[in-house]
Amino acid sequence: MKILGIDTSCDDTCIALLEVKDSHFKILSNIVSSQAKLHAKYGGVYPFLAKREHQKNLPLVFKKAVKGQDVSEIDLISITSGPGLEPCLWQGINFAKDLAKKLRKPLIPVNHLEAHILVNFINQDRTSIKLPVLCLVVSGGHTQLILMKAIGKYQLIGETRDDAAGECFDKVARILGLGYPGGPIISKLAAKGKKSKIVLPRPMINQKNYDFSFSGLKTAVLYNYRSQSPRIRKSKKYIQEMSFGVQQAIIDVLINKTLKAARDYRVKSVILGGGVTANNELRKQFNKKFKVLVPSKIFCTDNAVMIGIAAFFHRTNIKPLKDIKAEANLRI
Repeated sequence: MKILGIDTSCDDTCIALLEVKDSHFKILSNIVSSQAKLHAKYGGVYPFLAKREHQKNLPLVFKKAVKGQDVSEIDLISITSGPGLEPCLWQGINFAKDLAKKLRKPLIPVNHLEAHILVNFINQDRTSIKLPVLCLVVSGGHTQLILMKAIGKYQLIGETRDDAAGECFDKVARILGLGYPGGPIISKLAAKGKKSKIVLPRPMINQKNYDFSFSGLKTAVLYNYRSQSPRIRKSKKYIQEMSFGVQQAIIDVLINKTLKAARDYRVKSVILGGGVTANNELRKQFNKKFKVLVPSKIFCTDNAVMIGIAAFFHRTNIKPLKDIKAEANLRI
């Protein structure tokens, strides 16, 4: 079976082609066209600008993804239907619908958050991941703890009440004048910071629930930054120490909440997914506390391989094209 995956949930135009044999996935292509530099000067993604770029990039990325392949041999097309930025989602959906009509192939709508979980099966036999599984998904505007009882059967047990971890990284980077996206920049500077004398909060870390809140951390950074003289807050030492402190505060909260939920629900496996889980220090510290499953970094950030994999597990969920719509706030 050959599956074409398409993702335009945010600012990356992603198309991948997979071949599936006996539930093993072979990646024939995985193309990602990033708009990060385009949006960097704005400090975040502008949805309608991103939509315009998707419109321009989709035919080009598709051509690269299927180069050397017979498109008539594609058995299934999959597309992210949500969550994400609605104008961007629609651009991908409309492209996928046109392609499905042209090739006369079924189209499977995919939940982007579920795809971040299921991409962990790319190099794993399904029976090797013991159920129930606790999934920490830290992607874009989402920070969620999800109990997976089976593929397709999920219980949301905790989520962010305000800013997600990724949003916190971006907003802190903006405060410090570091650019966008914030996560990779802060991670790089934190590695140079080694330690920090700056005291920052760990919001909700000791509460009995499994929810998150990172707006207070961002505000604490802002107040500390404003309290410094212009000379200090522009110094390399201050920025490195603040980056270290923010990263560690976020890691402490994510690990503490995840391990608490893992104990309370007596799970047999823990899965990580989403762009923030590409963070080296987060991965390192998690594995010191608890053995976790986390995909390769290229499959943590947005990609279409994960969309194709999710579609495989839901390959019977074929809907009429007219019923496939963008759902910006789609839940798992």
